[in-house]
Parts: sequence; C-alpha cells; structure tokens
Amino acid sequence: MRKNRHPMNATRQEHFRQLLMSELQIHARHVGEEQARALEIGSDDAGSSDSALRDVIQELALRLGDRESKAVAEIDQALMRMKEGAYGLCVRCGKAIDERRLEAVPTARYDAACQTEIENAKGNSAGPSL
Repeated sequence: MRKNRHPMNATRQEHFRQLLMSELQIHARHVGEEQARALEIGSDDAGSSDSALRDVIQELALRLGDRESKAVAEIDQALMRMKEGAYGLCVRCGKAIDERRLEAVPTARYDAACQTEIENAKGNSAGPSL
C-alpha cells in the first residue's frame, strides 16, 4: 500500500485541482440559485389555490439545494485530500485511483474495486458508480 504518497505528478495534480475548483464554482452558484428559488416560492403571496403543489415545488428546490451543498462538501474534501497529499489515493485501501476515474469523478474517494465492494455491501450490485 502506498498511503500518503501522491501517485501523480505536479502537472496532473494541478489539472485536477483546476477541475475541482471549476466544479466548486458551478455548484456554489447552483446552491445560491436553488436556495433563492426556494425562498421566492415560500414568500410568494400570489394566493395560488394549489398550495400542495407549491409545497412540493418548494421541497424539490430545497432538496436540490441540499444535493448541491453535498457536492460542494465533496469537492472541499477532495481539495483537502489534495492539500494533505492524499488525493488520488483510495481512502479505503491506499491504492492509486485510476486517473480515468478521477477525470469522470474528480471527487472519487475510492478506487473502482473498493467502490464496487462498498456498493455490493449496500446491495447495489449494478457495478461501480461514477
């Protein structure tokens, strides 16, 4: 196991840092938009007769905001692992995560084998997720 030893060169690490920062900006913007939209829906005094529909839409907006907030947290964690020199290493087994996987999912914490094991343990046997 190669724990705490960075598996990629500085140029590749900078590439992934830029990728993460770009995603962070996009998600942070979405969080603000979704929360603003939820507040607009909640403060809408138009007197719509279908308040149940308004409640559903507001809940959806809040969930999207929560999903975006989680994405921002995952990006933040990936950047922290990068700062610690552990980015690109599986947090479970310590092996290098394939760079193709990191291109698809820059926040990946597990290599494909560990991700599959985790998903199978949870009953998601459809194969590794991205």
